[in-house]
Amino acid sequence: MGVEPVPGAPAAVAALDGERALVVADYHAGIEQTLRGEGVELANGADRRRRRLLGLVAQTEPDRVVVLGDLVSSLGEPEGSERAELSALLSALSVPTTLVKGNHDGDIETTLDELGADGVSVTPTGGVRLGPVGFAHGHSWPDTDVLRAGTVCVGHEHPLVLLTDEVGGGRRERVWLRGGLDPTPFAEHGTTPESVDGDLVVFPAFNNRSGGTQVNVERTFLSPFLPAGLADAEAYLLDGTRLGPFRDV
Repeated sequence: MGVEPVPGAPAAVAALDGERALVVADYHAGIEQTLRGEGVELANGADRRRRRLLGLVAQTEPDRVVVLGDLVSSLGEPEGSERAELSALLSALSVPTTLVKGNHDGDIETTLDELGADGVSVTPTGGVRLGPVGFAHGHSWPDTDVLRAGTVCVGHEHPLVLLTDEVGGGRRERVWLRGGLDPTPFAEHGTTPESVDGDLVVFPAFNNRSGGTQVNVERTFLSPFLPAGLADAEAYLLDGTRLGPFRDV
């Protein structure tokens, strides 16, 4: 399908026209600063996140990095440790980066300009189509051209599954959601192209501290087109384990 997860990682490699992209969603730089404002104290994970992403770049050798929104965590202008994390990350990235603007990215263009991040381009919130693959964050309705792609990739939802054992114990795991794109909610919204026959991939959050939607428990999702836009989606753990239809996990 042109978008293949990197085994064991919340990232995928996408085959675009003439280039390969490493794709991640919901990096949420500075999340510890955001959580601190909510009374949660956690050690700063900025270095670990940066090393992990740079390690994936070295492993996959992409021509570009695509971030499916929420590169930063605060809703306002990045400051303090969040701005420092963003600056260090962008300084270390050696390939062009495309940021598909998410709801947490605010006036990110101004910040990028101030940091001299010339290698980063920012798309509108409706997303962008790069060859056979469409990219959107998922907090708003994707542009019609994005929906024409053979594969549409979104983030925002931070999908999780709640796995329980026979004695009542449980744990939450990040998952991929992959399936056919159901045109119904897009038709109702008026953004359906002439035909929709592609696949929809909902990315797990790159940041493991960002929480998310327990897709096998909760019926109300964050994205305006989910879960209705997933015709027959199945859930997969980061290690590739197929869990089956996400509603039945």
